Amino acid sequence: MRKLLLFFIALIFNNIQAQEIKTLTYFQNDTIKLDLDLYLPKKKSNEKIPLIMFAFGGGFSGGERTSEKEFGKFMAENGYAVASISYSLYMKGKDFGCKGTLTEKIKAIQIGVSDMWQATSFLIENADKYNLDTSKIFISGISAGAEIGFQASFWNYKLMNLYKSNLPENFKYKGFIGGSGAIQDINLITKEKAIPMLLAHGSNDDTVPYSAGSHRSCPTNASGWLILFGSYAVYNQMKDLHKNIELITFCGGGHEFSGYLFHDGQQYVLDFVNDVLKGNRFESHLIVPSKKGKGSEKYLFCE
Repeated sequence: MRKLLLFFIALIFNNIQAQEIKTLTYFQNDTIKLDLDLYLPKKKSNEKIPLIMFAFGGGFSGGERTSEKEFGKFMAENGYAVASISYSLYMKGKDFGCKGTLTEKIKAIQIGVSDMWQATSFLIENADKYNLDTSKIFISGISAGAEIGFQASFWNYKLMNLYKSNLPENFKYKGFIGGSGAIQDINLITKEKAIPMLLAHGSNDDTVPYSAGSHRSCPTNASGWLILFGSYAVYNQMKDLHKNIELITFCGGGHEFSGYLFHDGQQYVLDFVNDVLKGNRFESHLIVPSKKGKGSEKYLFCE
């Protein structure tokens, strides 16, 4: 019994030692201060560390960067750095739904994306200090955070950035991991701009469309109507371009699966980033039945 107790104590100690967390301020002015939590492998290495940028979900009105700390710890224990960022919650106290204002919704996304670009720039500038590999920076997010990830990957940086233009010329994220996210314009994903992706989404998501549809399922005459292209639309676009893409579909599932990859599916993320860095080719669609949803027969593969 004593040996077993000592074993568990050692196991806990090793897990604590496997990673370290640093809280850093990446942007500050007279009105706002934005921090990030940087999860780093504890074991020192001569090789530079790949980095995963992460944005939490919450409809641009709530949420916090510490919500997925277990994901940060898991990836750090497996040799990756994770930067979980705070970003401006522009929609706090405002309507991000059908009764909201379209321009305000787009502005909220643009501010969040600009914050992500600022955080990425900050870590590139401080890469030597934390032994980060600036050629291997992934981006990821849940729901609103995944919308940030999509737009940050494909928007025109010089046109859409609200702050100082300080990313390197022709900067490109190494890959994207998104939970129930969507992009505003599917045509932004071109053969030249495409990056490897790992996506997860419920086929019955009425918050962020699984395929092409309106945000929050708003009618076309709503003031907050916004067309979005979700994970399945992106999957088909990437397939047509013959680019690396993995999609996990929860048939009949809704928005509750937005955090899957960062909770129960962490191993999928680890395998994905390993495959990307090894230069492996892949294209897959994993279909997971969900008993909670209804109307999943909309897609033949969900029948």
